[in-house]
Amino acid sequence: MPWIKKGLIIQPQPHLPWMRTHAMIPVAERRQGDVFRVYVSGRDEQNRSLIGYSELELKGAPRVLRYSEKPVLGLGALGCFDDNGVTPSWIVEQGRRKFLYYIGWNKGSTVRMHLFGGLAISEDGGESFQRYSEAPIIERCRVNPYLNTAPCVMEENGRWRMWYVSGTGWAHKDLPRYNIQYAESKDGMNWERNRTVCIDFADSNENALARPCVVKENGLYKMWFSHKGQAYRMGYAESTDGIRWRRMDDRAGIDVSPAGWDSQMIEYPFVFQHRGTAYMLYNGNDYGREGAGLAVYEPK
Repeated sequence: MPWIKKGLIIQPQPHLPWMRTHAMIPVAERRQGDVFRVYVSGRDEQNRSLIGYSELELKGAPRVLRYSEKPVLGLGALGCFDDNGVTPSWIVEQGRRKFLYYIGWNKGSTVRMHLFGGLAISEDGGESFQRYSEAPIIERCRVNPYLNTAPCVMEENGRWRMWYVSGTGWAHKDLPRYNIQYAESKDGMNWERNRTVCIDFADSNENALARPCVVKENGLYKMWFSHKGQAYRMGYAESTDGIRWRRMDDRAGIDVSPAGWDSQMIEYPFVFQHRGTAYMLYNGNDYGREGAGLAVYEPK
């Protein structure tokens, strides 16, 4: 396989209240030189997700330089869509501001949970974020009546594009089904959706298509994502317009390991380039309980 695993690199820090366990859904942005900030969600002593970061140096052997002492985004107000947890999903730079798209967690009653996509904005270089709204930016609507979450966002010449996870129903209280759909916006905050499905279920045994990561190279859109029947695995697709996709999971290039922290499941990829090399951050067993790993793309 072309992705060469470099091992578990971002790990929980039990001495930090926001990161007792987990380093879930990594989102990287270049800071300066070879240093990247990687936003992740750790979990506190009550198992609630909070967003903080590690700083990762990609020079020689990759190494973590530091972890944030405090979360950059905490829980939403009681009763809001994100009052039980927040998880990073994507980040976009807008001049001096940073748009952090995130997942808001809210406990359910008839179903296990509710998940919706939110937006927080930083004016201080990513040290703290303030919510754009206490309501989600992709809430339930006529065409998406279930969960709507995990946005991946790209701005192209004033046209904002989003690939996101949308529920298609619940098999039972603990098992939602969701695929990957598409939305557009003029400002990155207000989104139009019409149930355009980009990646759909391969068969009736597949229940989840999660965390799309879209990059554009030489006019071709490439998407890595997670798919699940019994346990998560990596998927891959390509598109010439970002809307109609050809699914080619055999080209994902990465799978579970024979043993260790990513031997049971592998999911939530974030792919980025640095100095001509492609990197992937991702999670393993139990949704990132032991942390996030790093892989490097090495073509055959």
